[in-house]
Amino acid sequence: MLSSGQIRAARALLRWTADDLAKESVIGVATIRRLELQDGVPKTNTNTLVLIKKTLERVGIEFIGDPDNSPGVRLIIK
Repeated sequence: MLSSGQIRAARALLRWTADDLAKESVIGVATIRRLELQDGVPKTNTNTLVLIKKTLERVGIEFIGDPDNSPGVRLIIK
């Protein structure tokens, strides 16, 4: 899984807005914003988090650490 902080950090590395992530992942922008406001692993449908994670990984984000212990992200330039 991934944490709300990882989602925000990934967007920052990509210089994406919540709208950008919503368009790329085909998830509503209101959902993205709601998930980012929560602490830790957001409470939502698991498929939603998987879709967000796959979208971000597709464009070069690598999720490191554990969402509950030292969560992080890094940008892999291809």
